[in-house]
Amino acid sequence: MSCPDCFSGHVHSGEPQGEVTKLHGLDVYVASPAPEPTGNSAIRGIIIIIPDAFGWEFVNNRILADHYAQKGGYRVYLPDFMNGRSCPVWAISLMGDLFKTDTLYDWLVKPYHIVRAMYAMLPFMYFNRFSRSWPIVKSFFAAVRQDEGAQLPIGAAGFCWGGKHTVNLAHGAEVDSKPLINAGFTGHPSLLSIPGEIEKIKIPVSFALGELDMVVKKPQIEQIKNIMESKDGVGEVKVYYGASHGFCVRADHVLKDAEQQATEAEDQALDWFNRHFANVQ
Repeated sequence: MSCPDCFSGHVHSGEPQGEVTKLHGLDVYVASPAPEPTGNSAIRGIIIIIPDAFGWEFVNNRILADHYAQKGGYRVYLPDFMNGRSCPVWAISLMGDLFKTDTLYDWLVKPYHIVRAMYAMLPFMYFNRFSRSWPIVKSFFAAVRQDEGAQLPIGAAGFCWGGKHTVNLAHGAEVDSKPLINAGFTGHPSLLSIPGEIEKIKIPVSFALGELDMVVKKPQIEQIKNIMESKDGVGEVKVYYGASHGFCVRADHVLKDAEQQATEAEDQALDWFNRHFANVQ
């Protein structure tokens, strides 16, 4: 079950630079690196973002895709894995209202906010439960591996809802004797079965976890760290002190530390993909 933190955070300003297309049966936002002065643009690999609850149209997720493309030289796909059933963006501001307790008015309107929260969250959680979404995610990665990713390394970057999918992709599923992904990165994953799903990881995965995350709490962070440290070269865990759930994509950029941590998480992901894509044949 998701917690309220999965639906809270901040909407970022900016204009996405990519394009929308249809790919392997899904609507996809595609971000590409800027062309070289010669007019060519060498693609170093493909990164597929499996987003948080707010899905493929959320501006924060599209801007993140642009950053991966521009900073890393990757083609980045942000598919609609939720088939139009993402959580509405207005739920972000709703979470702040829901937990206000300063005045009598805050308490009087709380039932109204609770009803609105249920209206926003329950359809998302029902239509995007793992048993339903996993086949969609897996088949898209398989199609990319068989087509444009046949000769390129592929990475999965999963956030919150998408983190569980990234971890499961890292269990080593294959198509045509090739792994669906060569490396994975996940920021503040949710809904993980710990330690079971972590112990099954075979493909390199980098974790970005918030110290104050109410979804993956400190004891679970330690479990993940211990398991990944026992897998030689397969994983890393970086804990962002003072960070809460959603800091990779929904951080409040008015706060200096929050913006810095979000940027550091971007760089963590790109450094991980750079290292693990380097020797892919």
